[in-house]
Amino acid sequence: MTVTAQAAQAAGQSSRGAVRRLAGTLHRRPRLRLSLLLTAPLLWLAVLYLGSLTVLFVSAFWTTNSFTSEVVKVWSADNFHTLFTTPVYRQVIVRSVVVALAVTALCAVIAFPLACYTARVARPRRRPLLVVAILTPLWASYLVKVYAWRLILSQGGLADWMLKPFGLAGPGFGLPAAVLTLTYLWLPYMILPIHTALEQLPAGLLDASADLGARTWRTFRSVVLPMVLPSVAAGSVFTFSLSLGDYITVQIVGGRTQLIGNLVYSNIELNLPMAAALGTVPVVVIVLYLLAMRRTGALSSL
Repeated sequence: MTVTAQAAQAAGQSSRGAVRRLAGTLHRRPRLRLSLLLTAPLLWLAVLYLGSLTVLFVSAFWTTNSFTSEVVKVWSADNFHTLFTTPVYRQVIVRSVVVALAVTALCAVIAFPLACYTARVARPRRRPLLVVAILTPLWASYLVKVYAWRLILSQGGLADWMLKPFGLAGPGFGLPAAVLTLTYLWLPYMILPIHTALEQLPAGLLDASADLGARTWRTFRSVVLPMVLPSVAAGSVFTFSLSLGDYITVQIVGGRTQLIGNLVYSNIELNLPMAAALGTVPVVVIVLYLLAMRRTGALSSL
């Protein structure tokens, strides 16, 4: 065996020994192994996500040159003062929160009976197919679904055709159309958590409630609802946050309705600091909403 071959063999054995020692160290120290696994995602979260939010919040305190529309990096709270003292901005903020709450409430009302059927009433062999049917709308393009609803709600569309025999007309374009379309878009995010909670609900609890003389409504109120409520709150996190930040749906079917997302979009090129100040509002509202939902145990159900 030549000297070169011996050196290569020794180097290979040394590298294999180093790999074994490293594997043994990671096996004996699970916390170190977990830290190495989470390093890349945490760096992505800290640099890209939290970093962008920090830039958004900082730029909200800058101003804009009224003549050139260029950003002037001078610290000022004028944007937030304008935001909360101008009636138009206050109305848009309140309207956006109300729309998000309305969509969340409608999703919960519609999702509960659907999830109850898919999880407890339907035959076990059909339940996977029903879950797939619930997920199918999520596979379609967002814009395709919104424009489909624009056709449905337009004058002479499907809504008018169905309501015409009753002497009624469709809602047309406006705030009700935006709420209806957003409810359709985010409904699966509410159905799935409730379906999972109802599917995991022990049948013995329902039987015990019936044996104790409780009727259907009492069983639902005292047994089912307390156990499913965290899942409803978990689904509401998605429906509320997605509705609060949406602006495309409102532009397509909302008519002249303005929400926070529309104001952010319209101010990006003209007044970037004001757009950043407007963008911080849904972030703060969603953080407060998450803190409220945390008390219900919703975050552990996500």
